Amino acid sequence: METENERLKNNAWREWGPYVSNRQWGNVREDYSHDGNAWENTSHDQAESKVFRWAEEGIAGLSDTKQLLCFAFSFWNKQDKIVKERFFGVSNHEGNHGEDVKELFYYLDNTPSHSYMKMVYKYPMNRFPYEELLTENKRRSKLEPEFELIDTGIFDNSEYFDIFIEYCKVDPDDIFIRVTAHNRSEKSAPLVILPTVWFRNNWIWGYNNYKAELKHSKNGVIDISHDSISIKKFYARDSKTNALFCENETNVSKIYNKPPTDGYFKDGINDFITDGKETVNPEKFGTKACFQIDTEIAAGESKTFDFRLSPHDMPDAFYDFDKIFEFRKNEADQFYENIQQNIPNEDERNVQRQAFAGLLWNKQFYHYNITKWLKGDPNLEAPRNFKNFVRNTEWKHLHNKDIISMPDKWEYPWYATWDLAFHCVSFSMIDPEFAKNQLALLTKEWYMHPNGQMPAYEWNLSDVNPPVHAWSVFRVFKIDENLNGKGDLKFLESVFQKLLLNFTWWVNRKDIKGNNLFGGGFLGLDNIGAFDRNMEMKDGEHLDQADGTSWMAMYSLNMMRIAMELAMHNDVYEDMAIKFFEHYLYIADAMEHFGAGKKGLWNEEDGFFYDVLQLSNGDSISLKLRSIVGLIPMFAVEVIDHEMIESLPKFKERMDWVLRNKPELTKLVSHWEVEGQGKKHLMSILRKTRLTKVLNRMLSEDEFLGDYGIRAMSKIYEKNPFVFSAHDKQYVVHYTPAESDSSMFGGNSNWRGPIWFPINFLIVESLQRFHYYYGNTIEVEFPTNSGDYFNLNEISEKLSKRLCNLFLKDESGNRPFNGGVEKFNQDPHFKDYILFHEYFNGDTGKGLGASHQTGWTSTVTKMLQPRNLLSTLNKEVVVRN
Repeated sequence: METENERLKNNAWREWGPYVSNRQWGNVREDYSHDGNAWENTSHDQAESKVFRWAEEGIAGLSDTKQLLCFAFSFWNKQDKIVKERFFGVSNHEGNHGEDVKELFYYLDNTPSHSYMKMVYKYPMNRFPYEELLTENKRRSKLEPEFELIDTGIFDNSEYFDIFIEYCKVDPDDIFIRVTAHNRSEKSAPLVILPTVWFRNNWIWGYNNYKAELKHSKNGVIDISHDSISIKKFYARDSKTNALFCENETNVSKIYNKPPTDGYFKDGINDFITDGKETVNPEKFGTKACFQIDTEIAAGESKTFDFRLSPHDMPDAFYDFDKIFEFRKNEADQFYENIQQNIPNEDERNVQRQAFAGLLWNKQFYHYNITKWLKGDPNLEAPRNFKNFVRNTEWKHLHNKDIISMPDKWEYPWYATWDLAFHCVSFSMIDPEFAKNQLALLTKEWYMHPNGQMPAYEWNLSDVNPPVHAWSVFRVFKIDENLNGKGDLKFLESVFQKLLLNFTWWVNRKDIKGNNLFGGGFLGLDNIGAFDRNMEMKDGEHLDQADGTSWMAMYSLNMMRIAMELAMHNDVYEDMAIKFFEHYLYIADAMEHFGAGKKGLWNEEDGFFYDVLQLSNGDSISLKLRSIVGLIPMFAVEVIDHEMIESLPKFKERMDWVLRNKPELTKLVSHWEVEGQGKKHLMSILRKTRLTKVLNRMLSEDEFLGDYGIRAMSKIYEKNPFVFSAHDKQYVVHYTPAESDSSMFGGNSNWRGPIWFPINFLIVESLQRFHYYYGNTIEVEFPTNSGDYFNLNEISEKLSKRLCNLFLKDESGNRPFNGGVEKFNQDPHFKDYILFHEYFNGDTGKGLGASHQTGWTSTVTKMLQPRNLLSTLNKEVVVRN
C-alpha cells in the first residue's frame, strides 16, 4: 500500500499508461464528412489502412500522456483474412440495438500508477466470424437480442487462445511487457504474435515537419528516436526475433481507390503477414514496427514471450525481469489487500478488484480541438455543409488534450461529463488525486463553455445531462479527507467557483418560464417519457420535468453544503450557502404548485411525482407514467448537524428569518426545526409521509423492485401499457426490461425498464441520508406487502446486496450478468471473469449495452466495501464508507 501511494506522489509514474483507445474509428473526431455521419465516415475495415487524426487504437494499448508513442499487441491465427490489430464490433447502424463490441476480453488487474497491469483476450483459433456477426445483427429486429460472439459457436470446443497481457514498470519510463498464450483446445494450433510500436501521426496535417523514426538496431532490438520521448529502445527477450517496419501513413490506393503509389503504409505489416506481400521496408526503418513471433502452441500448453520498452542501452535487458515482475505483482496485491481488508469473501474481493482494474484500464488520451476540426487542417480538407448539419459548431473554444476516464474505450471512447462524476467516486477510493483532477478538468475554460455549460459528450456537446458534478465533487472531497486526514479545501473552493457559472447557466437556460421548474434533455437517464423530451413543442407548450426540477433541487443542496464546508474556514461563503438554501426552497415551492388552478409535480392520490405538460391554453396535464422520473426527487436530500448550523451564525440568522417570514416555504423543509437523531436537521423535497408513499411504490415487486435492483420503469406497464393522447396522436409506453424495442428518440436510446447502476447508487445513498436523520423512527415494508418491516438503512443494505448479486455467484455458481450462458458461468477459464455492463435486464439481471462500462458501474466497488454504521465522514453517512 505504502509503495503504491508513494508512487502516486510523483506524476512521472502517470506518464505512461493504458491510454490507447479500443476504437478510434466511427468517432466524431475522425468524421470529416459533409453530412456528419461519423459511423460511415470511418469504419473497422478502413481503420487497417487509414491514419487517424486525433488519437490511436489498439489491443491492450499503452502510450505516454500526449500519445506521441504507442504500443499495442496484434495477433493472427493463420485463418483470418486480416491480422487482429483492433477489437471488432458493429456500428450503430449495423447492430439491432446500436453499436456493440463483438469480442471477449477482460480487465483483471491494474494499479493507479499503472506499475502493474493485466488483461486477458480470448482469441479464436478458427476463422473469426466477421461476416456472420455483421449479417445476423443486421437481420435481427429490435425485438430480438443482440447476436454475440459466443452465439456463433466459435468457443463451443474451446478452440481459442487465452492471451494474457501484462505490464510492469521498472521505473516511470522503463516498462516490462509479458504476453502468455494458452491453448485451451485439444489440438495444436499456430499463433502469430506482433508486439507493435508506432508514432501517432502528427506530421502530415500541415503544422510541423518533424518526423520521428524507428529503426533496426540489431536482432531483438528496435531503436526509438523521438525528441520528446525518453524511451529509446524496444527489446525482445528472444534475440532471434525478426523485426518488421512500415509507415503510419494512409494507404490511399485502398482507401480512396487511387492508383498505387510507392511506400510502406499503415497496413504494410498486415499485408506482409497475411498475404506475403512486399509491403514492409527491407531497409528496416519507419514510423511503425513490430517483432514477429511465429509459433505453434500444443494442446493445453502455453508459451510466454517478454519485451521491454526502456530509455537504456544495455547488453542484457532481461536480467532482472522475473524478479521485478514478481515485486510489482506483490505490491499490487498489498495495495488491494489494504483496501479490501474488511471484505472476507473471496468472490466479493475478486469482483471489486476487477471493477477497479476496468476503471483504470478505461483511461484514455482524448484529443479534440474543435476549431481545427471544424475548419480542417492545411493538408486535410473539411468539406463541412454548415447550411445542413455540423456538430458542435457552438463549441469553438473547446480544446481537449488530456488523459480522461472513459465510460468504455470501445463503445464510448469519449468522455461524458455526468458519467465521469460517478467514475470519480470510485476512483477516489484508490486514487483521490486523479479523481479530483478529473472533476477540476471539466471546469477549465478550455472545457466549460463561456456561458457556463459543461460539455456533455462529443456527439452533442450541448446536450443536457443531470447536473451531478457538485455532488461528485463533495463526495470525492469527503472520501479524500477520510483517507488522508485532511480535506483539500483548495480543490473544493476552485471547483465551487466554476460550478457557480454552471449553476447560473442552468437557471438561465433550462428554466423556461423563470418559475424554478426545469426541463429539456436527457435528464432521466432513460428516455422514459411518453414522447421525446428533447423535442420543441408548438405554441409555447412545454414539459415541466419532475426529474429535471429535482436534479436542480439536488444541485442547490449540493452547492449549499459545499459553501457551508468552505464557510467553516472562510465566513465569506456563508452568503453563498444562504443563496443556495433559498434557491432550494424556491424550487421545492415550484414543485408544489405552479400557480392558481395548476397541477403540481406531486400527485397526492397516487403518492408519486409526475412530469406535467403545460398547454398553450393555460391548462396542464399530469403525465401519470410511473418511472424513475418520480424517484429522482429522493436525491434532493441533505442532513446538517446542529453544531455546523451553530458555527455559521450568518447562515443561521438568515435561515431563521426565511423560516419565520416565509411560512409558505417553511413547511417544505422537512422538520428543519425538529432535531432528528443526534441533533440533525433535514432538508428534503420528500416529507415523511410522501417519502413512505414513494417507497411503497419503489419497493413493490409489482412495480420497481427487481431481484437485482430498482428498475427504471414500473412493471405494471408490462401487461397494461401507459397510453397518452395529445394533438390527435396517441403515445404508448410499454415496460421493456432489456434493450430498446424501437428506434424512437434516436436509435437505441428509449430504454424503458432496465436497472442502471448510477441511479441505484443514488437511491441507496439517499436512503442512508434519510436514515441518518430519522434513525429507526421510519420503518417500511420490504418488499411492499410482504409484512416485513425494516429501517431505511437496512433497506439500503438489502438493495446494495441485490445490486452486488448481479456479479456474485449464486448457489449454482452462476453470475446473473452472464445471462444464463453456461460456458461463462461454469467453464473454469471463464467463470471468475467479470464484465461490468452499461445496464442490466430489469427481470433477469443479464448485462446489456456496453460490456466494459466499468465507469459508472464501477460504483459497485463502494457497495462491496463494508461500512461501519456508526462511522461518518464529518458526521455525514455516505455509501459504504
